[in-house]
Amino acid sequence: MEDFLFELYGIIQAVADGILFGSVYALIGIGFTLVFGAMRKLNFSYAASSFAGAYIGLSLLSYFDAPALVVFLAAVPAAGAVCYVVYLTCFRFIPAKNELASLMATVGMLFFIDEVIIHVTDGSPLAYPALFDDVMFEIGPFGLRGDLIFVFAISMLATVALLLLLFRTRLGLATRAVSQQEVAAQLCGIDIHRTNGLTFVIAGMLGGVGGAMIGASVGMLSPLLTLPMTIKGLIVTVIGGLGNIPGAIVAGFLVGASENIFLFFRGVNERDMYVMLLLFVFLVFRPHGIFSRRLERD
Repeated sequence: MEDFLFELYGIIQAVADGILFGSVYALIGIGFTLVFGAMRKLNFSYAASSFAGAYIGLSLLSYFDAPALVVFLAAVPAAGAVCYVVYLTCFRFIPAKNELASLMATVGMLFFIDEVIIHVTDGSPLAYPALFDDVMFEIGPFGLRGDLIFVFAISMLATVALLLLLFRTRLGLATRAVSQQEVAAQLCGIDIHRTNGLTFVIAGMLGGVGGAMIGASVGMLSPLLTLPMTIKGLIVTVIGGLGNIPGAIVAGFLVGASENIFLFFRGVNERDMYVMLLLFVFLVFRPHGIFSRRLERD
């Protein structure tokens, strides 16, 4: 009986930690979803852009000994600027009908940003400031890390801010109009290039929050994080349903919780393998995502 309770407590603890960290996956997935919803194209360099913003923020600590809060805040506009450069180089001047060209351009940008980070840092992990990393909240037999609660709270605030922007502002209205019917939006006087560019900036700023929160929770930034976070972000995007923001949020929590459960039962060496199997299950039984939103356009 004691062994059963110990294992049950371990599962509940793993799920709780996974949901808290899964909020970061949700942020990255929302960024992928936001760009796809606006342009019906995937930006494979999105996670790399997010980490680039976090690295730029970290440079303020290295050169100016800036406080942790400034490091976090600087990552947000920096990632937005990097994403705007990605838009200009990989989307703006490539014919809209040539979807493969823009897709491959973002793949190239992913590796380019990764190589720049490796060159600047010599490929070595860099310590990243963390807040509340020495705080632990005890709830009965369970413990919640203070830094993970901080990451979860900031991620949720960023998500709420994004939803308010999309559904309560003129920019959000323009973004949704371009997403639903680009030609009609143009006839209504909406500048689609400006709208898409601002959408990339907003997605980048959201990714900057995600990159900073990953650094805060892990305690470091490493070039080795770029590719795994790209894959996890794409998994969240597909499971949530392409273009579906609520689906991306739920999928982020699901992937985070599942990842920790797989880690608890099978160890770190098999964790990612089972996460990929989770993706295959959704592709077979729920190919349009959690909320089954189909991709046809009017």
